[in-house]
Amino acid sequence: MDSSAPSSETTRLERLWGGAFGDEYVDRNVDAYDARQAFLDQVVDVTACRSVLEVGCNVGGNLRWFAPRLPAGSVHGVDINEKALATLHRALPAVNALWSPARDLPFRDRRFDLVLTMGVLIHQPDTTLPLVMGEMVRCSRRWVLCGEYYAPSTEEVAYRGHDGALFRRNYGGLFAELFPELALHSTGFLGRDDGWDDITWWLFELGPRR
Repeated sequence: MDSSAPSSETTRLERLWGGAFGDEYVDRNVDAYDARQAFLDQVVDVTACRSVLEVGCNVGGNLRWFAPRLPAGSVHGVDINEKALATLHRALPAVNALWSPARDLPFRDRRFDLVLTMGVLIHQPDTTLPLVMGEMVRCSRRWVLCGEYYAPSTEEVAYRGHDGALFRRNYGGLFAELFPELALHSTGFLGRDDGWDDITWWLFELGPRR
């Protein structure tokens, strides 16, 4: 068996998010990003990033706040839902967004100043999660940001009738454990009043690579 091939659970979930279930998510959340500017402006200020990649960008609701502040052509996103990408392309033609699974990003090493994901790692099965995190680190030149549902140990959460589709974990702890080249810069919590869904965020800075 090819060890690089996706597991059956990975394939199942990618089909789920790439199909009608993912389309319904787009429709439910298309207006969910309007209050997020304050936090994302802070991210730009702290990191001084000049290029960014969002893994699991959906309709570009987060990237819309990066695009006005970064150089033309420097804002990128990937997603596996075609409806989300079509919506993004119509609304944000300056953002470079393409179809790609998060576990196999089509970019060279250290391509972006900042690589982020917000509410995407929670939907990764155990077999895929380290691959996605590794791709984020590989593609980052300096900064890695994630915002996810926190629990001290892995907890599966029932999600709209599907098993294995949402997990709370200590994502910051997992990044630190798997990638010792990361140093935690800052962490915090974003609630519903902030425009987010009660998530914990971690911002890591990359040290020298071997």
